[in-house]
Amino acid sequence: MTKRILVLWDIDGTLIVTRNAGSRAMEVAFARHFGRPGDLSTIDWAGRTDTWLTPEILRRNGIEPTAEACTAYLETYIHTLPGELAAGPQGRVLPGINDLLDHIGADVRFAQGLLTGNLRRGAEHKLTHYRLWHHFPFGAYADDSPKRNDLGPVALRRAADHHGHEFNAAEAVIIGDTPHDIECARACGARVIAVATGRHSTAELAAHAPDAVFPDLSDTTAVLRALRA
Repeated sequence: MTKRILVLWDIDGTLIVTRNAGSRAMEVAFARHFGRPGDLSTIDWAGRTDTWLTPEILRRNGIEPTAEACTAYLETYIHTLPGELAAGPQGRVLPGINDLLDHIGADVRFAQGLLTGNLRRGAEHKLTHYRLWHHFPFGAYADDSPKRNDLGPVALRRAADHHGHEFNAAEAVIIGDTPHDIECARACGARVIAVATGRHSTAELAAHAPDAVFPDLSDTTAVLRALRA
């Protein structure tokens, strides 16, 4: 049977919480790379891509965000991240995620991949740490564009390359925890399920008119029903 529902997952606040391992790694990497502490306290992390965040971090700390400076800083971040995942406060896989990933992976009507603001190597570090990486054979990442709204078409192309089936946007469902995820889905014509396991409440997410919104994804039957709607 041809796969007809493409599920595209956000990572942070949707699949997992890392207890700020990513932002800590950005801070540690800044000090290591530039030889002084950086002030990252005013950065709006939620729903942003790593390649959008990096120039913002540099500008706010008085460093010209050249392509070379951004690339070098992100390399330091990628090498710093595994240590912060291992050493920091214990994060976790969010409620219902393991059951959902197993159900979707076993159902021939579904395909699933990632649509995330993480760099690909950052996504791999995080999801390997939480034993989820094997569920995602393809994805769209911050490497592809700093603009999250650009990532939907990239994910559709990669899904087609992997499965040999041209998914159209109406067959895709993005699952995420921020208004940026909802906006990204609308930008490419996909459906969207919002989940309030990040920094936004169900009411805040519902105000952006997703196709469905859940407090968490622990009700596997209800989430699968929403995916098939």
